[in-house]
Amino acid sequence: SAVVSVLNVSAPRGSQAVLPCKSHRMVWTQDRLNDRQRVVHWDLLSTYYGDSKMERLCDMYSAGHQRVYSSYNQGRISMPRNAFKDGNFSLVIKDVAESDEGTYSCSLHHHYCHLYETVKIQLAITKNAEDTSEYWDGEKPVVVALEGSTVMLPCVNQEHIWTERHSEEEQQVVHWDRQPPGVPHDRADRLIDLYASGERRSYGPFFIRRKMNVTGAAFALGDFSLSISELESADEGTYSCHLHHHYCGLHERRIYQVFVTEPVREKKVVNLTTHNVAPAPLFFPLPSDPNVVRGHNVINVIIPESRVHLFQQLGYILATLVLFIALLIVIILISRKRRQRGYEYNVKKYGEKDVNLKEFTVDTTDLTQYKSEDIRLDYKNNILKEKAEQARSFPAKNIDLDK
Repeated sequence: SAVVSVLNVSAPRGSQAVLPCKSHRMVWTQDRLNDRQRVVHWDLLSTYYGDSKMERLCDMYSAGHQRVYSSYNQGRISMPRNAFKDGNFSLVIKDVAESDEGTYSCSLHHHYCHLYETVKIQLAITKNAEDTSEYWDGEKPVVVALEGSTVMLPCVNQEHIWTERHSEEEQQVVHWDRQPPGVPHDRADRLIDLYASGERRSYGPFFIRRKMNVTGAAFALGDFSLSISELESADEGTYSCHLHHHYCGLHERRIYQVFVTEPVREKKVVNLTTHNVAPAPLFFPLPSDPNVVRGHNVINVIIPESRVHLFQQLGYILATLVLFIALLIVIILISRKRRQRGYEYNVKKYGEKDVNLKEFTVDTTDLTQYKSEDIRLDYKNNILKEKAEQARSFPAKNIDLDK
């Protein structure tokens, strides 16, 4: 089942608008699934015994077997065993008798979802086989059956609420959508998702999520109203509140058309020649624009979008750029530190080698001749040193030049 309602809302610019979306039905304010939630029963309103009396014939629960109330009808009337699987709750009557005449009603109850459906069928008994027929009397179907035969009174409902059994998780969900002017409904923007499990999701830029809110006790109070603060011309559009209950197969939708108007400014003109006449207030003329929206005796003019959104978007871009630069600097510093650590490790690994002195032998035979000699290191230069060494090693000879 689906419920759709449409409402137009007009509010001054800069004010706060509340789009009401309330549902105090128990299906939205609590979520408890128990056995025996689905039940079907057959009743008979008969005049055979002279008085109109409603009699309960049988019933069947989704979690149990069917029950027949009268011992006379035991084994004579029945419903299909897979009734809740196939959605076929038809009543089969064997050995039809005159006492079976009357108006039958097939009632389907869903206690948790608070659903109630009734199908009525009139049964007439005849002794002539040629008179058997089925027709519609304007209010309900009429079945004329032959006495002693077997007749089936149809009661079919194949909706999944009667034929399936669902789990309890996230069966209730509410979401708000918004269609800007000129945007089709299939391209609407999702604003908020609310789940009965407590999960909440908000969509769109931060400034939209900040100004649009639904109370946290929505499912407890049944109040899913959307509050829009600091209303401006950019908030115009079609808002829709969708209430889904997957287990019960319910869908309710509320549609709101929001218009934003600016306060009307007055302009006074004073007549300087006549001081006794009160000044007459004059209003700004309205532009003859085809985009002007009219509704509920309120003239709504579409105002150009303010510059606040432009500055906000520019701020988001600058903040993202600064964050990217800071992240890049951190990455460069970390890479440099790792590179320096790698160089130190290579120097330690390949520069420091242990030397075994036993592998090298020193020849000391050439040093014996210098042990007894005093080594003098007080020569002023190398020339004096060489002269001294020559005088020490080669003694002077006397050469007679006359010879």
